[in-house]
Amino acid sequence: MQIHNTLSGKKDALDEPKGRPLRIFVCGPTVYDYAHIGHARTYLAYDTFVRYLKNSKGWDVFYLQNITDVDDKIIARAKERGETPEAVASFFKNSYLEDMRALRIESVNHYAPASEFIPEIIKQVRTLMKKGIAYEIETDGIYFDITKFPSYGKLSRRTALQAEDAVSRIDESVAKRNRGDFALWKFPKTPPVTDESSNFTLTEDGEPAWRTELGWGRPGWHIEDTAITEHYFGPQYDLHGGALELKFPHHEAEIAQQEAASGKEPLVRIWMHTGLLTIGGKKMSKSLGNFITVRDAIKKYPPDLLRWFFLGFHYRSPIDYSEESIEEAHTTLEKLRLFSEKLAFVGEKNGGRKETSSVSQDTARLTRRFEEALEDDFNTPVAIAHLFKLTAEYQEGLWTLSYKEAEALRNGLLELLSALGISFTSPSIPENVRKIAAERDLSRDHKQFTHADALRDEIRVLGYSLEDTPLGTFIYKL
Repeated sequence: MQIHNTLSGKKDALDEPKGRPLRIFVCGPTVYDYAHIGHARTYLAYDTFVRYLKNSKGWDVFYLQNITDVDDKIIARAKERGETPEAVASFFKNSYLEDMRALRIESVNHYAPASEFIPEIIKQVRTLMKKGIAYEIETDGIYFDITKFPSYGKLSRRTALQAEDAVSRIDESVAKRNRGDFALWKFPKTPPVTDESSNFTLTEDGEPAWRTELGWGRPGWHIEDTAITEHYFGPQYDLHGGALELKFPHHEAEIAQQEAASGKEPLVRIWMHTGLLTIGGKKMSKSLGNFITVRDAIKKYPPDLLRWFFLGFHYRSPIDYSEESIEEAHTTLEKLRLFSEKLAFVGEKNGGRKETSSVSQDTARLTRRFEEALEDDFNTPVAIAHLFKLTAEYQEGLWTLSYKEAEALRNGLLELLSALGISFTSPSIPENVRKIAAERDLSRDHKQFTHADALRDEIRVLGYSLEDTPLGTFIYKL
């Protein structure tokens, strides 16, 4: 399997490890607000990818995701809400997990909250300090000196000098050695007031603080990920995923921290990044009124439709989200669902035709081309195009298939859709709808076409439609 590796800038082979699981880590959310559709795009992409590895390829995969539950954004939101940072983080962490379940994201083996890994974070910071790579600012915190890591910038292809101009969540301090240096451990702005037996407290400013060998404080944003991955995977692992906007400085900082601490490189063999999501051509923002949460999106669209919409784009491509594009995705998904239902109908009505070998050959060809597309940098749009190409080939001859041919074709189609996390449930047609359809057939037999048309309209009002076929009347849900 070939995956575009952000680190190398080319497609590299992703092979199944011998005697151990494939180790995958994806950056999770900072839980200060509800998950939005940008999160959905990223996490559905990796869920589909890992599902394919686990279910279709049969690989043993351990998929780890962190949850940032200690962060400046959480502290700021807690002040806005008049709550503690722990309460805010707990509420939004639980809402995030609810949203992931609602999206049918099932492939993550473990979610790791940063607050549960303070000892591991302290251990890594101490290692960097002993090596002279980290330094302390007495009233501020402990920082990573990017000039002490010569290959800093190799993922994003920036020099250390270019990093000086970065403004994306780089910690500010007038006492830093270099503007691009980032915090590993943050000292509280006001001294904690607590008894000697307590190892955790909130300061007067509402900052969470832990008592450690480094003094009271809390972790910086970047250090949590490498502390967590080192705990589960050791200093090196197979694949790191995340959204493109995290490439710098977050992922660059992860590489610097872990490789400097362990002396081993690369931290990760393959870096995989999902493209940016915009709405109406603009970055999602509450101030612009285009901020869409996962739970609001699910109220309007089924989870499978959202997944299908995102899979229509290559995972590395940018996506411009709109209601029109979602409706287009709905139309294409309905075409496949309807084709599947027609195959089931053929199976019910036609069992006497002699089978040929063409269906099994075509299904095998579809499976091969579908898998070839996914093996080539997980190209879901091309894989989906192969599904439609085969269905187009069988549209005219659909009603002449035998029971076994229809069943084989339908099972093959559903199996490939399942590989993408898409499933169809065959709706049961209500008895009253069937009765109206039977009455319509009788009216047609007696050439009472005006009455037959009225019955068709009545069925449509109930949410169903009819298609007259050589095998009889096919009823389907709109």
